[in-house]
Amino acid sequence: MFKEVAAGVDFPVLEKEILQFWKETNAFDKLVAKNRGKKRWSFVDGPITANNPMGVHHAWGRTYKDLFQRFKAMQGYDQRYQNGFDCQGLWVEVNVEKDLGFNSKRDIEAFGVEKFVNTCKERVLHYAGVQTEQSKRLGYWMDWDNSYYTMSDENNFSIWHFLKKCRERGLLYRGHDSMPWCPRCSTGISHHEIATEGYEEVTHTTVFVKFPLLERPGESLLVWTTTPWTLAANVAAAVHPELTYVKVRQGADVLYVSKGALANAVRGKHEVLGEVAGSEMEGWRYRGPFDELPAVAEAGAPDAHRVIAWKDVSDAEGTGIVHIAPGCGKE
Repeated sequence: MFKEVAAGVDFPVLEKEILQFWKETNAFDKLVAKNRGKKRWSFVDGPITANNPMGVHHAWGRTYKDLFQRFKAMQGYDQRYQNGFDCQGLWVEVNVEKDLGFNSKRDIEAFGVEKFVNTCKERVLHYAGVQTEQSKRLGYWMDWDNSYYTMSDENNFSIWHFLKKCRERGLLYRGHDSMPWCPRCSTGISHHEIATEGYEEVTHTTVFVKFPLLERPGESLLVWTTTPWTLAANVAAAVHPELTYVKVRQGADVLYVSKGALANAVRGKHEVLGEVAGSEMEGWRYRGPFDELPAVAEAGAPDAHRVIAWKDVSDAEGTGIVHIAPGCGKE
């Protein structure tokens, strides 16, 4: 029934003929029936966010998913072919706010929180339908009448049940974490939201900074950082315990840098005065870059600055001494 594939063939027409052939022959249902009861292969679909029509990147990922399921089906495995839709998240809310002309959370409260939530659900269900038809057009074989939705009561109750069990087993604790905050949306932003929307190619100036050592007058750690704006949040300076560090005189300065980074970190005329292992530097106290500020002093930072050991420190670039600012990121 298919047209001969040749130069100038109309591929969209050919694809639609194949889809029609699958539909008329119940090809998918026959495949499921053929493998039913055999050894299981469980594929859990990472749900696509039902927020807009699918993009090319979604089609790319779904093609890979379909490829693996078809391969396992050819090997005779029984599968459940369950598609998923991610129905919750900041981007769904942001798009609904744009549609409604909102500018802040106060607009949501004035509109009515319950009404706003229901409007978000309507958007999700609409685009779940759009994405379903797009996926069928892509040739993606799934049990489309049995898709799961993360906004379902079953999903939410399961999550709460899981958290309850974690709490009963003492696996939950209160702690602190640093995370980006969106002042417009009045909420924390997840790593996923940053990774999908927040990356830009930018060039920042790197800086070399001296941290004067308190017990070694006239001597300083030489620290290199690609994020100079985080220096105000400095807490510690990290060295690799197994690296060798050199004490170098350059002009009026006496600096400590890793031996492997010396050529890059200290340029021009200098004199090597000695060597010390990174493990021996642990606990050295130093003066931070903004210790003179009242807020920093009140927080007790000037008495807290220490050299710490960290095996992730490298001397492939910089100085082999890493500026640590936990308030600006988990690393």
